Amino acid sequence: PVRKKPRTFYSAEQLEELEKMFQEDHYPDNERRREIAAMVGVTPQRILVWFQNRRAKWRKLEKMNVKGDRKYPTSSA
Repeated sequence: PVRKKPRTFYSAEQLEELEKMFQEDHYPDNERRREIAAMVGVTPQRILVWFQNRRAKWRKLEKMNVKGDRKYPTSSA
């Protein structure tokens, strides 16, 4: 049977750094992921997964914002 990897827990400092990197680039390349991994102290694979999950969260928020805008359109007076 295939064993799942244990969940990676990030400290507040790590998350702050990852969020900062996400604001700069939503799709870091392999080399950039390695740099981020070294900076944060986790494996590049964990960085890859973190960015995938963060992009999914970002898309979900974008979708909700668009729906919210349609529900309450701003009227020009």
